[in-house]
Amino acid sequence: MTKIDIKKKYKSKIKEFVKHNKFYYDKNKPLITDSEYDILKKEILELEKKYKFLTDKNSPNNSVGFKPSKSFAKYKHKLPMLSLSNAYNEEDLKNFEKKIFNYLNKIIEIDYSVEPKIDGISASLTYKNKILESGVSRGDGRVGELITENLKTIKDIPHKVNSNNFPSEIEIRGEVFIKKKDFLKIKDNFANPRNAASGSLRQKNPKDTKKMPLNFIAYTFGYAPDYNGKYQSDFLNDLKKWGFKTNDDNKIFSNIDELIKFHKKFEEKRFDLDYDLDGLVYKVNDLKLQERLGFTSNSPRWAIAHKFSANSGISKINDIEIQIGRTGALTPVAKINPVNIGGVVVSNATLHNEEEINRKDIRVNDTVLIERAGDVIPHVVSVDLKMRNKDSKKFNFPLKCPSCGSKTIKDFNFTTKKEDAVRRCSSEGYECEKMSIEKIKHFVSKEAFNIEGFGKKIVENFWNLNLVKLPPDIFKLDFKKIESLDGWGKQSVANLRYSINLRKKISFEKFIYALGIRHIGLENAKIISKNLKSLKNFLALSKKSNFDDLMNIDGIGETQINSIKNFFNNDTNLKVLKNLDELLEVKDAETPKVGGPLNNKTFMFTGKLSNMSRSEAKSLIEQNSGSIVSNVTKKLDYLIIGEKPTSKKIKKAKELNIKILFQDEWLKMLDMKN
Repeated sequence: MTKIDIKKKYKSKIKEFVKHNKFYYDKNKPLITDSEYDILKKEILELEKKYKFLTDKNSPNNSVGFKPSKSFAKYKHKLPMLSLSNAYNEEDLKNFEKKIFNYLNKIIEIDYSVEPKIDGISASLTYKNKILESGVSRGDGRVGELITENLKTIKDIPHKVNSNNFPSEIEIRGEVFIKKKDFLKIKDNFANPRNAASGSLRQKNPKDTKKMPLNFIAYTFGYAPDYNGKYQSDFLNDLKKWGFKTNDDNKIFSNIDELIKFHKKFEEKRFDLDYDLDGLVYKVNDLKLQERLGFTSNSPRWAIAHKFSANSGISKINDIEIQIGRTGALTPVAKINPVNIGGVVVSNATLHNEEEINRKDIRVNDTVLIERAGDVIPHVVSVDLKMRNKDSKKFNFPLKCPSCGSKTIKDFNFTTKKEDAVRRCSSEGYECEKMSIEKIKHFVSKEAFNIEGFGKKIVENFWNLNLVKLPPDIFKLDFKKIESLDGWGKQSVANLRYSINLRKKISFEKFIYALGIRHIGLENAKIISKNLKSLKNFLALSKKSNFDDLMNIDGIGETQINSIKNFFNNDTNLKVLKNLDELLEVKDAETPKVGGPLNNKTFMFTGKLSNMSRSEAKSLIEQNSGSIVSNVTKKLDYLIIGEKPTSKKIKKAKELNIKILFQDEWLKMLDMKN
């Protein structure tokens, strides 16, 4: 097959793919089955992998299924609509509860509110003075689409609440969905109930939305400054009194064993229900305890989604390939015969690491059990040894990086006193091609610079064309050259230019995260940015003497500091930083809001606190405008001591004339009882 023939075949499949996307997403009327659609995608991706010269803006790697509609205004949630962490088994649930106990620093009896996790579209309703003021989609959790008029067409949503005890302002959250029986009447127009609900809410004309059999189930509240209920179950009861529908299957249980029993029972009956669901949601019932537990950056500490059993399938391993991540981690991936698992065609399955392969004795040509649960990457569960034959080959993990030839190593974990399970490429910075490509993919990703239209495939294509080899190259692209490339036109180039220019201003924390430094995720990036304040101070870390500033940051330990040191010890990394500093406007970290009782004061703890974990104490200080440090220095204002404090810290605090407080004295500063 000639190069012209290959391009012709590729373009034909892309054209077919675009057509089916239009019918699936825009018209909500797929022409082919999900399996056939997935096979088409796989064929395109395999062609792109085999022939590096193939690329198209409409490739599955670049296309977006459902872009936010420009027909709706954007709306920032007063409180983020965060996603829930997931549990798949008993161990996950016990770990969830254990984390709660660790945060509270004690074991307590907890009641859990349980409700079905309906597979629909999340929405929030804000009422002021009993009148529905706005209705918003979840969006990315922080910014949603203002779809008030569309939501008003749903019969379950009151426009006005006639109740004496209804709060003056409250945001009620819930799920928009279509019942199975109603979907049967419209199934010729949509792929599934969720797709139908999503498409209906995004109609430009609310009259079109009104024609659809949409339902709304309320399940929690967001911003509610004057709601005084004590329990989640109280709130659900209040919702009913106010005229909102809630789920009849909501329950209260007192321990993990009861949750597991109910989950098993409900999993059996879910197919008899008139709505789609993929699990159950467990929430700490006590609202005060919810408030105390608070949130991580991604999810509440007080809630978890317990997913139903994973879908599985049998397949054969044709090969094992090594993928190299941005931090140098070598991940083995099984290339398997395509198998349909829960409506998704799977052709790759992770093998996690070298130890996992050896433990399960996984070999090429083995017949294996593949499992897929929710959004979790498919993985190999076990080998069918009865099906093993002479063709099975043991896989030897590479001792040299397949990309750059550097030695592969396993770091020693000083906590476990063992080698890490993950083997890594020993090169630093951008010396390894595969690492470099993954670093750039990370740099442009949603959580980092979020450059729209700069997908993974484009990164790879621009790399192969020598257009982007380092992150600064993104902001110095030759757009005239790009316009001459196959698959690029004036409009697509203009869109890319606009997206890149838009990101020339970025927050300090996002900038740090985008660098892809090992052990520096979003949370650590936030902590570092909050303490170092500016890019200027971050760049100053190139001088080794300035690392003392990092040692004093609470939440940043030796592991993170060593990673940052390794980063600054690399000449290419320093070059990248210098160039980015010249090309971008990195905004200084926001100054914390003032006015709390601990405003601008620094604190450090030593010894065990009573009835409170260090995490909770830290949260209390930050909520009240104070900050935490890790070492006793002149920058410290108060040393708070608990049971069995470290005498060295107390001694040094006295030498520096730092005020020493007992826990009850510190709580008095917050006007709290011990």
